[in-house]
Amino acid sequence: MTRPDDQQTAMLPPMKWNAWGDPAAATPLSDGIRALLKQALGVDGATTPDLEAQDVELRPSALTDAHSDRLAQIVGAAYCRVDDQARLLRAGGKSTLDLLRRKDSGVQDAPDAVLLPGSDDEIAAILRYCSDSAGRREGGIAIVPFGGGTSVVGGLDPIRGDFSAVVSLDLRRLTELHSLDEVSGEAELGAGLTGPEAERLLAERGFSLGHFPQSFQFATIGGFAATRSSGQDSAGYGRFNDMVRGLRTVTPAGVLDLGRAPESAAGPDLRQLMIGSEGVFGIITRVRVKVHPVPAATSYEAWSFPDFATGADALRAVVQTGAGPTVIRLSDEAETGVNLATTERIGEQQITGGCLAITAFEGSQAHVESRHAETRAVMQAAGGTSLGEAPARAWEHGRFNAPYLRDSLLAAGALCETLETATNWSNVPALKAAVTEALTKSLGESGTPALVLCHISHVYPTGASLYFTVVAGQRGNPIEQWHKAKTAASEAMMRTGATITHHHAVGADHRPWMRDEIGDLGVEVLRAVKTTLDPAGILNPGKLIP
Repeated sequence: MTRPDDQQTAMLPPMKWNAWGDPAAATPLSDGIRALLKQALGVDGATTPDLEAQDVELRPSALTDAHSDRLAQIVGAAYCRVDDQARLLRAGGKSTLDLLRRKDSGVQDAPDAVLLPGSDDEIAAILRYCSDSAGRREGGIAIVPFGGGTSVVGGLDPIRGDFSAVVSLDLRRLTELHSLDEVSGEAELGAGLTGPEAERLLAERGFSLGHFPQSFQFATIGGFAATRSSGQDSAGYGRFNDMVRGLRTVTPAGVLDLGRAPESAAGPDLRQLMIGSEGVFGIITRVRVKVHPVPAATSYEAWSFPDFATGADALRAVVQTGAGPTVIRLSDEAETGVNLATTERIGEQQITGGCLAITAFEGSQAHVESRHAETRAVMQAAGGTSLGEAPARAWEHGRFNAPYLRDSLLAAGALCETLETATNWSNVPALKAAVTEALTKSLGESGTPALVLCHISHVYPTGASLYFTVVAGQRGNPIEQWHKAKTAASEAMMRTGATITHHHAVGADHRPWMRDEIGDLGVEVLRAVKTTLDPAGILNPGKLIP
């Protein structure tokens, strides 16, 4: 593989090409986890060596010199990358399927070039050029928008479709805090800002966004909007789509500037059409969001419930009462038993029996105290036993680290992945049972027992999101093995009336179930929007729309 110079290296994503996150943060499996793998799954834990980046053979770039030269003229030569290192780091997202594919010693796919525009005008010029290329003799160019690279649903796969080439359009140069209205509590942020960068810029002015998904350390503001992200503090601050007050989207047909007021009756809310569009309608370049002063106080409390049903009833009572915790979540018996919720001492049981619930509260001292007291009363009345603040603080300390564990498990011969869904409260037991059974049966048929863990990750007055973690032994072809299990789980979600995704988005992986989710007419509506905004079909082909 070719080696870029220092200037080029500065434009590379920070995450490892074949694993999650910062390589320096990776940790080996503990003795407790290794014992759990061997006893429960028959996995001996012998670590297989990684394929080195310099040994990866990429599919040669299909971008012609003429196309490359013209695109370089638009963004500048330093920001049009065709070297293998830049292409490999944008070859896809971070799902288990993505990471398993990167263990392949054969030829791997990647975008044919990487573009790093620095302005809306440059993005518009790229879209015009690639749209026009669809009718040229040398073939058309598709575009895959790239933010933090954290997709776990195939949202970044370089699918060419009918195009001769595909480029990755990386937004990491769009990192401005464009404005902060301290009176209204609104900030306009560049789409390329990562979660930590956005929080740092806001904190300098005394504000916070409060959006903390597990991908927070690497995912971007534009990515949060494009995927309808939901953070771990959603009980207090809402989903990201609740935070968005306006946004700018550059499309092949022109620019959409949406959101003139906090609420409006001027027809359907087109902001919501762009939020969750996953780059198939346009490139989100700016997002105006609701922000709040940095909290003056925070308090924590963990709870134990005798079983998942009792704990779920307690969470429902809290949210329907409107007690107002910032964070509230519940692990089932299996997840509590292996101590996955706190992530620091997984496999070393800290809580004996029952189900662990976590609550946290942020705001003014008086507000925190009142909401904490009301939530405590509801939790106690529903059968909860207080465990104090220590387990909740341990969860917060390690809440972004779980994906690193998956890397180590995959290297040790285990299969590990997460999936999520949502449904009404009355349907939670049936949904949990159906997905657990589907995963256990499918993986059992492949020759391995399965450890299926579940927690309630987000709550609403009428329902909740269930987040599953699955661990099994790798058998045969692990890509086919997991694909079958994921398909079985997805079919179970559809049969029980749940959504195919609550916050991971659709991408390529969930696309086969979109027709079940929104119906034939819904698909036609999305296609009509696509035709209007992206008539040449260059934006993120093979994603979202069946």
